[in-house]
Amino acid sequence: MEHYDIAVVGAGLAGSLAAIALAEAGYRVALIGPEPVSSDGRTTALMDQSIEYLKKLSLWDKVQPLTAPLSTMRILDGTNRLLRAPTVNFRASEVGLAAFGYNIPNAPFLDILRQRASETATLDRLTMSAVDFDLSDEKARVSLDDGRDITADLLVGADGRRSPVREAAKIAVSTWSYPQTAVVLNFAHELPHQDTSTEFHTESGPFTQVPLPGNRSSLVWVRKPEDAANTLALDLPTLSRAVEDRMQSIFGKVTVEAAPQSFPLSGMSAHRFGKGRVALVGEAAHAFPPIGAQGLNLSLRDAMTLVDLIGAKTDDNLPGDIGDRFDSRRRPDILSRTASVDLLNRSLLSGFLPIQALRAVGLHILSAAGPLRSLLMREGVHPGSALHALKDGLREKIGRKSA
Repeated sequence: MEHYDIAVVGAGLAGSLAAIALAEAGYRVALIGPEPVSSDGRTTALMDQSIEYLKKLSLWDKVQPLTAPLSTMRILDGTNRLLRAPTVNFRASEVGLAAFGYNIPNAPFLDILRQRASETATLDRLTMSAVDFDLSDEKARVSLDDGRDITADLLVGADGRRSPVREAAKIAVSTWSYPQTAVVLNFAHELPHQDTSTEFHTESGPFTQVPLPGNRSSLVWVRKPEDAANTLALDLPTLSRAVEDRMQSIFGKVTVEAAPQSFPLSGMSAHRFGKGRVALVGEAAHAFPPIGAQGLNLSLRDAMTLVDLIGAKTDDNLPGDIGDRFDSRRRPDILSRTASVDLLNRSLLSGFLPIQALRAVGLHILSAAGPLRSLLMREGVHPGSALHALKDGLREKIGRKSA
């Protein structure tokens, strides 16, 4: 029975990045999971902190040519409600950055990670399914569908919302659904996007355009399920016009490049993010609507935290309580992000006038208050930085008074 330091189950973006990062720390890693059966047409916006981590893993040079920078993030009220919010522009230059992050197409990004995994000496890519787990011994045992068994000191579940690893660890989840479906597509447009991502807030959810290289953009259009079904049934010229109209023609003529994909929206949070010899990353631990570019950035912070927690490889075996310590480390970040995204999404759906008023007032304050907007931008790019900035500011004020 072959033994590894760490077995990562799930070979999507989150699992592949975690496996590469752990292998770079010197551990012998098995990355387990079949190749995807279909191409993922979505894109992922990675923020500055995540980009810095890709650079640390020597991945950025290959990824960068696929990307477009996000220099400005703009929120527009696209509703017809009585109380409408003002337009808010978040500019990376306000916090000393050239870009908040970069938008990356998922499919070629995963190809780059697949190639890197094959070139990493301490990482074995096992392209089969894990069918059973035994966590009762001093090692985690994983049974594969080719009849082999492997063992590992640490088992990382990166195997999605219905995670078998999570179930094997007997970790319960809370789930909830939204009356929404995300329609995802890429489109070309006449006028340049100027590295600006525009998020229209509508009564059914966000309509979010994110730059791609050239005069191209990706789109996540959150709609009611019946409206999403009607949108998917449109021919490409009609769909192109519908997208242009929804965008108020700010980029001129729009041409949708291929048939859209759709994904029903729901949320999920594990009751624990680790337990014993098990750690959960990505959508095995948390999932929520595609708002504010939080999903994969949160998953990458899972991987960063796990690498930081276990440190560089030594001669000792990994201890059996890593999952419990990982849970403590990740809990504040995951719960706060999940709650904030859920609250924002529900505020868009609410027809209750006081809720609409609170949302409009909040965006008005952000539009008018530069320091508060800067704090929010720093928190979005580098989680925890806003709290540190407030602490430093208070210390400075107290020091001046003492002097």
